[in-house]
Amino acid sequence: MLTIFSIPKAFKGHFGVIQHNAIKSWSLLQPRAEIILLGNDEGTAEVARELGFRHIPDVAASEYGTPLLDDLFRKAQAAARFECMCYVNADIILLSGFLRAVEIVQRQMPKSLIVSKRINLELLEFHSGWEEAIRQRARTTGVDEHYSGIDVFVFPKGTYSYVPDFAIGRLWFDHWLIKAVREQGLPVIDASHIAPLLHQRHDYSHVPGGAAEVWRGKETERNFQLYGGVQHAYTLLDVTHELTSGGAIRRVRFRKPLFKIRSWTWDVFVKRTVGLRNALRLRRKFWQTDHSRSR
Repeated sequence: MLTIFSIPKAFKGHFGVIQHNAIKSWSLLQPRAEIILLGNDEGTAEVARELGFRHIPDVAASEYGTPLLDDLFRKAQAAARFECMCYVNADIILLSGFLRAVEIVQRQMPKSLIVSKRINLELLEFHSGWEEAIRQRARTTGVDEHYSGIDVFVFPKGTYSYVPDFAIGRLWFDHWLIKAVREQGLPVIDASHIAPLLHQRHDYSHVPGGAAEVWRGKETERNFQLYGGVQHAYTLLDVTHELTSGGAIRRVRFRKPLFKIRSWTWDVFVKRTVGLRNALRLRRKFWQTDHSRSR
């Protein structure tokens, strides 16, 4: 069995609807997971009560009032009934394939970290047959997030014996969670083929200071130093294994260098030649039009 824990922001306006949608999706997973909501932002206790979740209100915060990752992990693991833990951001929808992925990895590589890519969508509505409808929207209108965006972490209790006091909701703590596992020599498994995450698009009006604070604020700068001061050193390009659509776990080799080669090729032969190719296309179109007129 699985314990899912998260720390929502205030359930206000558009972002409140997004969080409620996401958290409701967790409650529909079968078999039912233990779910713990932490923090005392507006609406958290009420949503926990509505959906029958456990609630831990007090989490240590920074001088700016931002919850801290070390206390969140410490309290969640102390309260959890199960050995398998899952931290997920409170705006992420989990589908039934998520538990399938967890079960497969738990059987074959229990001492590991599971991560997955996310797909960005517009606001969703729950109704009869919601999961298939959402899957269809993800296939047709969803946009894959950048490889550096990581929103779910499944791990055995005790994996993180030490967690720095990262500010939650700012950059870089997610990359550190991968780094800490890799430095222990444990597998990091990408479950994207079976269990992609769904993320409803939003702005950052729910954060004091908005997007600028999330991306470039003082707490983000401090998180970067705690992480190690090297951008994108541990992302979805740095997993050791991946879960195939057929349920096998296979070794991942050369994902990062191959990605860099593809990116370089695209940049050199596609992006940088767009002007030349457009000019040649116009010249060819002019020549074809002129030639047809002369016939």
